[in-house]
Amino acid sequence: MPGALSICNAGKVYDPGGLNVVAMDGITFDIRENAFCVVVGPSGCGKTTLLNSVAGFDGLTSGEIFLDGERIAGRGVSAKPGPGRMVVFQNGALFPWKTVLWNVSCGPVQQGRMSRAEAQTKARELMAKVGLSGIEDQFPGQLSGGQKRRVEIVRALMNNPKVLLMDEPFRALDALTKSVVQEFLLEVYDAIPKTVFFITHDLEEAIFLADVVVVMSTRPGTVKRIVKTGLPRPRDHTLLTSPEFLRLYGELEALIHEEAMKAFRAGERELA
Repeated sequence: MPGALSICNAGKVYDPGGLNVVAMDGITFDIRENAFCVVVGPSGCGKTTLLNSVAGFDGLTSGEIFLDGERIAGRGVSAKPGPGRMVVFQNGALFPWKTVLWNVSCGPVQQGRMSRAEAQTKARELMAKVGLSGIEDQFPGQLSGGQKRRVEIVRALMNNPKVLLMDEPFRALDALTKSVVQEFLLEVYDAIPKTVFFITHDLEEAIFLADVVVVMSTRPGTVKRIVKTGLPRPRDHTLLTSPEFLRLYGELEALIHEEAMKAFRAGERELA
């Protein structure tokens, strides 16, 4: 299934008649189908605004976004969320009063694409494929944080999306759990390739996961640099100590530090 994204001169202004906050301006880059793209940048640079525009949660003030050549965002376009663009949220979105199997299988049933029995059969098959067998009858409250994140990823994949959108999904996890879930995500990505649009503040995470890292400037968010990692797949955490990984980290850390300092100085001026 294709899933090529093209973001063309995308801009967003909040409260244009009042505060006139320019969240992002002139964002332009392409993500080829089945590529893993990670966007990094200082807080307030428009990362989540851009993801929400792709997801259909928010509109653009200027510019356009295309998915496989179809315009899904821009002036005159009221894009809506749909199964072709699934989001894994930072704070999770499992129904706590329903079992894991119900949570994973509910999407296709609610959309009328499968019967409950068909969806549950597919859910069991998919969970087995990615090593999550045995927890189908448990409730989210019985799972660890890492297990919940894995279930949310599988639930998103149940809808067979063109694009998987991930808004800092591992931010609340401890370092050890985060490393385990990162490797799980890469195993799933290798087994079931999808276009992935991933947002993070964690530069190490960005390089470890990505084919392409998009560095955004401080507000108003623009594209500062696009870096292709070129790191081989499959990957595991031994990669973190490789010379090429360390070189990429140094290059990107310098870019992020420069923008973080700009954001810090801008914050001081705003308070003055």
